[in-house]
This record gives sequence, C-alpha cells and structure tokens, in this order.
Amino acid sequence: MVIQNLTLQGFRNYESFDCAFDSGVNLIVGQNAQGKTNLLEAICYLSRGAAFRTRKEAELIRFGAEFAELSARVDSYGREQTLRAVLFASRRPRQLYLSGVKKSTREDLDGVLHTVLFCPEDLMVLKKGAAERRKLLDDALCQLRPKYAKALEEYKRLLAQKSAALRDRIERPGMLELIPDYNERMAQTGAIIVTTRAKYLRQLAERAAAHHAAFSGGSETLTLQYQTVSTVTDPTAPVKAVYEQLKEHQQSHSRAELESMQCLSGPHKDDFEAALNELPMKAFASQGQTRTAAISLKLAERDLFEADTGELPVLLLDDVLSELDPGRQDFVLNRIRSGQVFITCCEQDKVTDIGKTIRIEQGRLL
Repeated sequence: MVIQNLTLQGFRNYESFDCAFDSGVNLIVGQNAQGKTNLLEAICYLSRGAAFRTRKEAELIRFGAEFAELSARVDSYGREQTLRAVLFASRRPRQLYLSGVKKSTREDLDGVLHTVLFCPEDLMVLKKGAAERRKLLDDALCQLRPKYAKALEEYKRLLAQKSAALRDRIERPGMLELIPDYNERMAQTGAIIVTTRAKYLRQLAERAAAHHAAFSGGSETLTLQYQTVSTVTDPTAPVKAVYEQLKEHQQSHSRAELESMQCLSGPHKDDFEAALNELPMKAFASQGQTRTAAISLKLAERDLFEADTGELPVLLLDDVLSELDPGRQDFVLNRIRSGQVFITCCEQDKVTDIGKTIRIEQGRLL
C-alpha cells in the first residue's frame, strides 16, 4: 500500500496542506508543536476512521474553522482509490467518501488503507500493565481475523454479565443460577481467544526477534512468552484441549470468585512477557532498548499483515528516533527498505538516503 498524496484543509493546525509522498521513507522534520504528528494522525484517521490522540472529533478541526477536510490518493491492492473525510464543528455528522462515492459507515472503508502506528505511548506496552499488551494483540487480530473479533466481543459481553451477577449476588441471588451458562460460553470463546493470541504471538516473536537482532547488531535477543491461566499447559494446543483446561480453572476458582465477587478465571487477565537476553524487560531494559523492542514489534506486526493479506501496511513512526544511539537511528532511517514509511523527527540535520525529507513549520510545508 502506498499513499501518493495527502491534502488537508482546516485539520488541527493546518489551514491548508498538499504534499506528494515517496513510496519509501518519508522523513517529516520540524521543531516540537509544528504539526508533524498531526500529519500522521490525518493518515491514521483516513485509515481507521478515528484519531489516535483524541476521541473528540471537534479537537481535529482548526480553531475558528467550521469544518476540516482530509483526502488521500492511495494505491491499494493494485487499484488507485481516493479516501476523503469531512468533519464539522457543529453537531452535523462527518461525511466519508471512497473514490467520490459517499459511504454510510467507517466499516465501508475497511481494507482500503491499512496502517501500523508507533507512538511514544507504545513504549509503555512493554513496561507497564498487561492490559496494553493484550490490546496490542487484540487490535492486530481483530483486523486480521474476523472470527476472533466476534469471539472477543462475545467474551467481553459475557464477562460483564458474569461480573455483574457476582457483584450483585447478595441483593439478587437468583442471578447466580446463570453462572454455569456464563462459564460454559466463556470457556468456549475464551479457548478461541487464548489459542489465537498465543499462535499469533509465536509468529510475532519470531519476526520481532529478527528485527531486534538487526537493530542491535546481533548483541541482543528478544523473546516473547504468552502467559495464561495455570491449568493451560500449552496455549497453542487445539481449541478443544484449551477449552477443557479453562473449565478446570473455572471450577478450581469458583469459591474464590463468590467470596471476592469478581471474575478471576479467563483470558481477560492474560499477558505476555518480553525479555532481552533472558532478562525481563520491565525490570532491566533501558529506554533505548525498550524503544527498539517496541519498534521491532511494530515491524513484525507489519510483516505478519503482509503475509496474511499480500500487502504491506503503511508504517507510521512518531518520534521514533529519540533515545536511540546513532546505529539504531541509521537502521530506522536507511535500513527499513520495504513498503512506505512515515517518520517524524525534531532533529533538523536528519535526512534519509532512501526517500524524501519533508520540513514542517507552524502547520506549513516548507
């Protein structure tokens, strides 16, 4: 996939913007708060129908403007198509267009432009709690596996219902009669979630390790290990085997769930551990190592997307060069040679040998 050009009007701090892009690396250079990340957000919006820094569309519209318009010409699956979005400062709903034809929902644009985004917040994926690591897996798998997305949606619904039944068991004891039914369906959908995540993580780990080794000149080995409930001996086993082991865990925790009035069993608590040279990253990795590993995960995610769909998603790297040593900066700028890449950077002297340098100042293209 390649974005040929991007046109903006009234988006964030851009009064107007029109730029053609290189099919390889596009290095977006400028001081802080000039609008570099806003360009990535515009691309992301056209790709996903949502911004990655805010849920309020009014914040995407330039101060004082009545509307914002974003459009991009894209080469996707051998076809040239145009994506366009118009956002309004009033309560008027946004308008979405594909090659000039108005579309009703964001889902109508799915598959036209896929992006993989790295932003500074992604560093916390490897450093903090399990929720963000689960989200990293779920976001990728929901795009690649529609059946997984359906199972995850059902599991979340069942989890909310079972949690409510446990929480309200004193005031509404009759709700406890539904727990066996909830457990059965949660074990069925949970087994799909566990096996799909674990198999995907195994593939992700293999490719991420290769990227990280290249980044570090072979001095560091990145490993990822899936972690689920104690009764599941192999999370990549057939779904039926994992289902039986999830049922076993539910039974062993049934009393504890009643006493705590919380759902303690299931993949909603799953995690994966990242390690460098067999040392847990959460405890021992430097900022530079963490950044490199997070980028490696994103590159691996892009690889798997290509293997699954035949197309490389556009790679968006926001503030990726900070805290990297010169060798790792060079890798990002000049050794990611496949697909289209957008990189934001504050350092004015940075250039790329295999693409285009775009300089931004106060929401304008220099």
